[in-house]
Amino acid sequence: MDWTEVKIAVPAKDVDRAGDIAQMVVPYGIYIEDYSNLEQEAWEIAHIDLIDEELLQKDRETAWVHVYISPEENPQEAVAFLQERYRAEGIPNEITTEGCSEEDWINNWKKYFKPIPVGKKLLIRPTWEEEYDAGERTVLHLEPGLAFGTGTHETTRLCMEFLEETVKPGATVLDVGCGSGILSVAALLLGADSAVGVDIDELAVKTAIENASRNSVGERFTGICGNLTEKVTGKYDVVVANIVADVILLLTGDIERYLKPGAVYLMSGIIDTRESDVLEGLRGKFEVIGRREEKGWVALAARVKS
Repeated sequence: MDWTEVKIAVPAKDVDRAGDIAQMVVPYGIYIEDYSNLEQEAWEIAHIDLIDEELLQKDRETAWVHVYISPEENPQEAVAFLQERYRAEGIPNEITTEGCSEEDWINNWKKYFKPIPVGKKLLIRPTWEEEYDAGERTVLHLEPGLAFGTGTHETTRLCMEFLEETVKPGATVLDVGCGSGILSVAALLLGADSAVGVDIDELAVKTAIENASRNSVGERFTGICGNLTEKVTGKYDVVVANIVADVILLLTGDIERYLKPGAVYLMSGIIDTRESDVLEGLRGKFEVIGRREEKGWVALAARVKS
């Protein structure tokens, strides 16, 4: 198998946050190059002050995060995830890949993405898979393109399981950071009357609109290109945010204005080490009514306190 090396260049001051986000993609380990404190670290670690001239010439303002991804783990989704999360966190970045071309890893990965059941009611079917047995499940036909959200990532599946429990016939849904649109489409297939998907990435919004049409729910889906809720109006029965903890904390600050009475606020993309921060951000205004966890990822459901 040809693995893909993803190399992420970020300002050295942001490398710790960038590394935490990269860890979400590859929990088995990452490699960081950071020469910003070279002399100090060389002395503290090796107790030497004689450093190779080549190292001394390294860029001190930039750091690099390296991750290595096997084809069955979907390099295209990993890159889309990283781009979206870094953009949302305001971390300048340049992402390059080596090992095989983008076209190759897009096509190679497809053979590993098979129809998968999620929750009790849905089956996610990649559009290139013609043979599948849905049984009594509703089929969600998906072409993720280069947008995050295939249902293979734990954060997405946890959200879909919550949506299955939460969405009632006629509900209105707001999907913040919609990516491929998988959560919006899932909500509509589960009985929601309408869904609005928002993403800062124009390509993601285009992909979400196409996936809504592909599942015959296009007339009930609205795609908006914007940062969080800056272009959103109205109130909703369900708001779902499958994004990183820091952005959830930012969103939580004024999300109440978009919630109908009794509405449910679903949050995912929370690595377990940040759960306490998110809970602290909810404290006082929200009560947590549900929690799911899988492989170090946490999803929460909350309501405004009455």
